[in-house]
Amino acid sequence: MYTPIVGTLGYILSPDGSRVLLVHRNARPDDQHLGKFNGLGGKMHADEDVVTCMRREIFEESGLVNLEMSLRGVINWSGFGKKGEDWLGFIFLITRFTGSPVVQNEEGRLDWHTVDALDALPMWEGDRHFLPLVFDDDPKVFHGHMPYRNGRPVSWTYSRV
Repeated sequence: MYTPIVGTLGYILSPDGSRVLLVHRNARPDDQHLGKFNGLGGKMHADEDVVTCMRREIFEESGLVNLEMSLRGVINWSGFGKKGEDWLGFIFLITRFTGSPVVQNEEGRLDWHTVDALDALPMWEGDRHFLPLVFDDDPKVFHGHMPYRNGRPVSWTYSRV
């Protein structure tokens, strides 16, 4: 039976569209993401839809109020969790917000990074496959499957509709 952990992952663009706010996951030694750069997000609560979850996670992790976002993709990360749990992630691009981001949250330091230079940052190997789809100009949502084994992706397939 497929019973994934459902979560959101958001990438906040600077007003000029050239930079993205990422967290450097360096605050908790037991963090599965330790040392990696990532978007903001987390697990959906039972009383939320994915949009409400994304707005809550953006506010909790950055202090920003999300005013405008678009769903860019949905990914089935089978076997991704620490104990091989499956994850179903809704990937958003946040294009308008209010407030100023916090410098650090419980997971690590937040900083703006140039979209064109993301590939140089330490991140999940699998993120390099889908991140170009998050930032491209294609208005269609991508739907992907990226199975993981032993902390590494074993394949990547997607379609757009």
